[in-house]
Amino acid sequence: MTHAYQEIYLNNAQKTLGDAFDYAVNTCHFSGEDFIKLFTASSVSKRMENGEPSLIAGKSGIEIAVEVVLETTGKQLNEEIQKKNGRSKEYWIGWAIAYYQWYSSRKYSDIFKVLSFDDLQSMYYTLHEADITKFVDIVDERIKAFYSDTNLKRIRTAYGCTQAELAKQSGVSLRSIQMYEQRNKDINKASAETVYRLAKTLGCSLEDLLGK
Repeated sequence: MTHAYQEIYLNNAQKTLGDAFDYAVNTCHFSGEDFIKLFTASSVSKRMENGEPSLIAGKSGIEIAVEVVLETTGKQLNEEIQKKNGRSKEYWIGWAIAYYQWYSSRKYSDIFKVLSFDDLQSMYYTLHEADITKFVDIVDERIKAFYSDTNLKRIRTAYGCTQAELAKQSGVSLRSIQMYEQRNKDINKASAETVYRLAKTLGCSLEDLLGK
């Protein structure tokens, strides 16, 4: 599987987002759902999705939270950090979501369409001491149930070829095909040449591949 960015940055990204959630909720008293909305609306989430080193390796979680809130609301956070014993459930939520985003290459906004803050809180009690792969498996199932198959995936599957085979035959990159099928890229916004190549290979019309 192709991940969102190099694994060398993963631990930093997890810690950074964990600290950001902890600071926003427990120190600055944002509701978890409100901070999710601000985070996904900000450019910070997009830059983290791409593994921008200056962000995930160059800033603390508190700095990330401050930037998110300032960008989206114009409010400057300056609350002092409170000493805590151990890591909070809010920290775990940010930590786990950062891992899943890296693992799946999905947009944070798409992940949070499926998982509310309350959903993630309920997972904490049974999963925070478990291997992260258990969290990944559960979220994968929810994501798959929420996002039905794209026309591209349905037609490709019926045609009987793998993503790699379609990439080789069509000349469209494997990464692009994966992104279209996962709805991380909108095939409706693809170039006419890209859609034409896919349609020609699969023996369907261009319109058959486009989403409604």
